[in-house]
Amino acid sequence: MSAKIKDMTTGRPLPLIISFALPLMVGNIFQQLYTVVDTMVVGKALGVDALAALGATDWLYWMLLGMIQGVTQGFGILMAREFGAKQYESLRKVVGSSTSLSIIFALLFLILGQAVAKPILVLLNTPVQIMDGSLLYLRIMFLGIPIVMIYNLLATILRSLGDGQTPLYAMIVAALTNIALDILFVLVLHLGIAGAAVATLIAQGISSIYCLQKIRKINFMTLKKKHFALEPALAGQLLSLGSPMAAQNAIIAVGGMIIQGVVNGYGVAFIGGFTAANKLYGVLEIAATSYGYAMITYVGQNLGAARIERIKTGMGWAIAVALATSALIAAVMLGFGQYIIGAFISGTPEEAAAATKVGVTYLSVMSICLPILYILHVTRSAVQGMGNTVLPMVSGIAEFIMRTGGVLILPALMGENGIFIAEVLAWLGADLILVPSYFVMVKRILRIG
Repeated sequence: MSAKIKDMTTGRPLPLIISFALPLMVGNIFQQLYTVVDTMVVGKALGVDALAALGATDWLYWMLLGMIQGVTQGFGILMAREFGAKQYESLRKVVGSSTSLSIIFALLFLILGQAVAKPILVLLNTPVQIMDGSLLYLRIMFLGIPIVMIYNLLATILRSLGDGQTPLYAMIVAALTNIALDILFVLVLHLGIAGAAVATLIAQGISSIYCLQKIRKINFMTLKKKHFALEPALAGQLLSLGSPMAAQNAIIAVGGMIIQGVVNGYGVAFIGGFTAANKLYGVLEIAATSYGYAMITYVGQNLGAARIERIKTGMGWAIAVALATSALIAAVMLGFGQYIIGAFISGTPEEAAAATKVGVTYLSVMSICLPILYILHVTRSAVQGMGNTVLPMVSGIAEFIMRTGGVLILPALMGENGIFIAEVLAWLGADLILVPSYFVMVKRILRIG
């Protein structure tokens, strides 16, 4: 089966956006499935300490993962634009240069991750009883950064060409592989947290191979050695798109690590409950992330084709469907959150009850405020698709200020619930930057056009 590329510059915007987003959504569900299974297997088989050890690594690992995703998504903006303009030779140069830059970034991130892992865990007041497990997990995951970079670049190339199906199939394969290996490595071979990390990396490597095989079958994507040369002008353009998005995710992650540092001061049971809810964070934003990828591609292709009015129409429909989706997901989580959180928790009755209470409270706060997050994802992606990655970075700074300010101030006023409110304040801070920015950019593009 060849890749399913899609021209989003013609046809009705809403069906195009939904048909592009749905496979990504299902793929994200499978991605979250194996993240959730990782957590459930570790939490149930190894106990609250192991679950807390996994949770203590979340934001530090997400920082490097977010930087990888930011860089490759930034490269994808230019890919989508060249594809929309039908400039296939330029597209091949962009893909080749993006590959060369990605290799360089992967090596830098690998070295950076190994260097900062222990110092940051210490800085975040990681409890002594979970330090060894957290550090081991990070060491293994950071060794796999080249695999993660390869997958994200290949998935970005496919999405830029309007193919949301191949990443879906790749993620299904990865999820099933990861679940099987989790059971083998953790439950059968008793490899502990290390087994969960290795299972994740092997699964992502398999999904990378799958994506690569599909790209090689696209006739206009045959690359030659010359396409991988880093021409200064093109490399500079790619870095100007990718670097702010990487910085944006890094800034957000630093705020998250500050939260983790505060959370670590509340004890292992609190960390365990917070970790369980945080793993469901990804489930909450599954559709938001998918709509975001759809809008980057949709806006980028239509900008390349100089069809600005289609961008405005598509944006209206994207916001409407995003709000409806967020309401549905929130209703499910509010109705069944306690049972879902309970599936992650084990230990003594007192530990389990305390951790479950924390997880359910945090999940409820996020669910009630979910429309704010969905507006953030769709609007940020539309701005990025128009080629501006600096304003989203500024929104990341706003998130950082609101998140860290909230987590440092609110607990003194309202106890541990202040930690949960801080996350919602971060979403709101980003929206206050992004929503006005979108309208200003559309007016400017229309005036120039």
